[in-house]
Amino acid sequence: MSSAQTTIDPDMIRRWAEQRGGKPSCIKDAPKGGGILRLDFGEAEPGLEEISWEQFFEIFDKEKLAFLYQDKTDEGISRFNKFVDRV
Repeated sequence: MSSAQTTIDPDMIRRWAEQRGGKPSCIKDAPKGGGILRLDFGEAEPGLEEISWEQFFEIFDKEKLAFLYQDKTDEGISRFNKFVDRV
């Protein structure tokens, strides 16, 4: 199993997500102006709303987040990801 990596590079995050069919999303009922980011892979997670990549990265920067992700597992391409506070 490969280890997880962290990045704040918007191009890397977008490329990683799009290669896996992920779309920028946030929790619908998040506080106005804030947002809890998610990548939607079409698994019908309730309460998500699709947003633009521009909106996504505005929230990402405002909240000072980093993207923790995994490229592959022993079984193939991984979709593991998590948004964490920047260190």
